[in-house]
Amino acid sequence: MAGARWCVEECFQAAKGQVGLDHYQIRHWTAWHRHITLAMLALAFLVVLAADATPARTAQRNRPARSTDPIDLTVPEIRHLLGAFLVPPATCPHRLLTWSNWRRHHQARRRAVPRHRQGRRR
Repeated sequence: MAGARWCVEECFQAAKGQVGLDHYQIRHWTAWHRHITLAMLALAFLVVLAADATPARTAQRNRPARSTDPIDLTVPEIRHLLGAFLVPPATCPHRLLTWSNWRRHHQARRRAVPRHRQGRRR
């Protein structure tokens, strides 16, 4: 039971950080219920987009630790991209997508470097 509680708390932390589950100033239960419902719907939408953007895996589900493929799209990355596309950005969409791709490749390279070698670089 304790493991299920941890999973639920992690989901609520993600909702607070990504979709503003805790950003409400309301006085009535009905308004609170609407806010919570919309926030959880937005989080569900982002999670479904992240799951749909995950490429199909081969027979081996786990990628090698030293893979240079970009990491999968995450909920924060999708939220950032949607926000940038819905609000006219100061940069062109091609540059924004290039930046996102570079960032995910960079994160994959950092993940591939063993921990004991990361300490020597700094």
